[in-house]
Amino acid sequence: MRIFSGIALPILAAASAAYGASWGFEDATLTVQEKGAGVGGGAKEKLSLTSALSPAVSLSATDTLKIVLTATEGKTGKKPHQAFLTLHDPSTGLEESFPFSLKDNGKGKVEVTQKDLPFQFLTSSQSARASIILASFGSTTPLRKHVFDLEVTRDTATPLALPPAPERYTSKPEIKHIFKADAQSPPVIVSGVFMLAVIFTLPALLGLWAGLGGNLDHAGKAFGANPVAHGLFFGSVVAMEGVFFLYYYSWTLFQTLPVAGLVGVVAYVSGSRALTEVQERRLAGQR
Repeated sequence: MRIFSGIALPILAAASAAYGASWGFEDATLTVQEKGAGVGGGAKEKLSLTSALSPAVSLSATDTLKIVLTATEGKTGKKPHQAFLTLHDPSTGLEESFPFSLKDNGKGKVEVTQKDLPFQFLTSSQSARASIILASFGSTTPLRKHVFDLEVTRDTATPLALPPAPERYTSKPEIKHIFKADAQSPPVIVSGVFMLAVIFTLPALLGLWAGLGGNLDHAGKAFGANPVAHGLFFGSVVAMEGVFFLYYYSWTLFQTLPVAGLVGVVAYVSGSRALTEVQERRLAGQR
């Protein structure tokens, strides 16, 4: 039991020390360097874990704010999982974070200019609270420490480019649709002219048909051999012309299509039977 106690006590002490460790930083310096000041130029301040800088740090349009530090876990320099410089605007509650670029030994830096800030920080009347956040996995206590206040000094000669206001989903003005007028039939005079043109072409069509060997002498034989097929085919042709006339005169497209489809089926079936009868007479030498 004495040997076990002698070994266990150092182990428990080490575990308690590790469990009670917290993130911090050391050798932290803040530099506000004006453009063109060169290396090492600009005001330099030392950041502390115990108190924030006073007065507020001023950042003009041509300045670059740079923070260099070493992150520590307990008393050892180490790279945390998260390391940010966070700015908080007290008037709007807006926060913006800038990540540190860190090495494995915990040394890191971050740089901020006015171009990196949201426009709310440029128009705010209050100084932003700057905090350093260090955190990682495990039981080590994370750090969020207010280290200084940042006062943004904007160049009044340069207009501020504000983004457009976001669109809000609210009620819109009533939209009144103007529908296109229904299609109208052409004037009667125009229709009459085209009807006469069709009628005057019928004699030429009949003459051409007669020139190709067509005749009406076999009409009696055709209707006598298969009166149903020839009668239905001729009737379907006349009925289709009647459907076209009704569509032109008063019917809609939805009224015309079913009737035209039915008449077309009758014309196809009866026409095939009628052609079969004509072919039989041609093969018999009667045509």
